Order: sequence, then structure tokens, then C-alpha cells
Amino acid sequence: MWLMGSPVYAQTEVGLDPELGGRLSFTLDKKLVRRLHLELEEEIRMVDNFSSFGRFHTSLGVTYKLNDYLKLGLGYAMINPYDSDNSTFKSSRHRLMFDATGMVRFGDWRLSLKERFQATYRSGDMNEYQNPRTALTLKSRLKLSYKGFRRIEPYAYLELRNTLNAPVIRAVYNTATDTWGYYDDGIFYIKGDAGWFIDGWSGAYLNRIRGSLGFDYRLSRASSLDVAILLDRVTDKVLDANSDGTKLKSYTYEKGFKGWITVGYTYSIK
Repeated sequence: MWLMGSPVYAQTEVGLDPELGGRLSFTLDKKLVRRLHLELEEEIRMVDNFSSFGRFHTSLGVTYKLNDYLKLGLGYAMINPYDSDNSTFKSSRHRLMFDATGMVRFGDWRLSLKERFQATYRSGDMNEYQNPRTALTLKSRLKLSYKGFRRIEPYAYLELRNTLNAPVIRAVYNTATDTWGYYDDGIFYIKGDAGWFIDGWSGAYLNRIRGSLGFDYRLSRASSLDVAILLDRVTDKVLDANSDGTKLKSYTYEKGFKGWITVGYTYSIK
């Protein structure tokens, strides 16, 4: 039996175990001129139910508030993933980010929509038949906050993250022989030239749905503390292929939930 047609029918769905992690961050916010701010942030992430470090995340960016309804941002981040099994850092990733945030207020309520485009470059050795060297992502976040209290500002948001350059798979799966190949004029071919199973990197799909409840607590005129709970619905397309691009070993859809407890401290300099 051959599974042909759209590649989605050839995928194997894998359920991931629920996982809890943590994010601890410090942000320095410097006002340069009116409406223009410089932000430096350092973040540490814990993964595997708080059993190990996940990565260190350093970012630098600027934001400019055009008016009461629109704010723009541009930033760079260096991501250092940590391999807890080997107690070593993996190759760094470099990310460029551009975002636009629209805001409206209804009394003490504020509603905002933030759109962020980001490009993440993977440095070091990698198998480019499994992942693109530069991953393109679009995030859309709808946030509602309440400013009616003196020091505390509760909020909730929903965020969608879309992968924009996932691989388009043209291979099909032969269940009788447990092999991937391609079907041409009634003949099943197991392999061909390098990269035969990838028909470009133009695939787009929704791979994260995130919900959050939290609050921002103003400690003083210059500092604040942000505490939140995040819940991620994860859906990732995962390829396992050899580095020559001549053999596709597996093509899976990983689905599951990840929870995060986040604590962030911000200090503002006028």
C-alpha cells in the first residue's frame, strides 16, 4: 500500500509528554529621547520540569512610539542553547526582530495587537536537509490589560506563532517496505539525487498557540516585576534525514503542551 498525494497523509503523529519550565529575565530600559527607548534584556530558561538549563537569551532593541495608537520595534537577540546531556553549549543562534503594536484604550482597559516578524540564523554545523539555515516566523499577540489599580496591572493574552519556511515534502511512504520514496508512473523509487524529498522551503503552518495570565507590579517609579503563567500548544513538523539529502528516515508531527512560569524584573532609566 502506498500513501500518496498531499504529504500530510504520510506524516506520523507523535504525542509529547507535558512539560513545565521557567523563564527568569532582567530588563534595562533606557529612555533616549521622547518616545524612543533602548532595551537590554537577559533571560535564563529552565526546561525538563526545572531539571536543567534550556538556554541563555540576550537581546538588544529599540522601540519608538509614533503616537498613542502605534509603536514600532527593532531588535537583535543572541540565543545560546544548552545541552544538559553533554554539559556543553550548542552553537549560537542569531535573531533579528521587527514588530508593530497597535493599541486602544477604553477607560482603564487597554487592548493591543502586536505583530512580530523574526528571522533566526543557526550558526555552526547542521543538517540543512532537516532545517533551514534561517528560520522565518510571524507572531501575532492579542493582549488585554487593566490599569485601574494603583500598583498592579493584570493582563491576559493569546499569541499565535506561524512558521513561514517549513519544508515542503514530496516523498511518499511505502507501508509494505517501511521506506520513504517517490512514486513515478507506477514505479516506487526509494531514493534519487540529493534533496529529492524536499520540494522547497515555502511551507507555512501554525506551530504554537500560547495563552497567558499574569500581572505587572510596580515596585517603584523606576522598577517593576512581571509574573505570569504561560501555556503553549506545540505542533512541530520534524524531519530526520541523512546529511547527503538522499534518504528520508522519518517525517513526524510532534504535538503536546508546555507550561511556563515566568518572572521578569524591569529597571527604567530616564
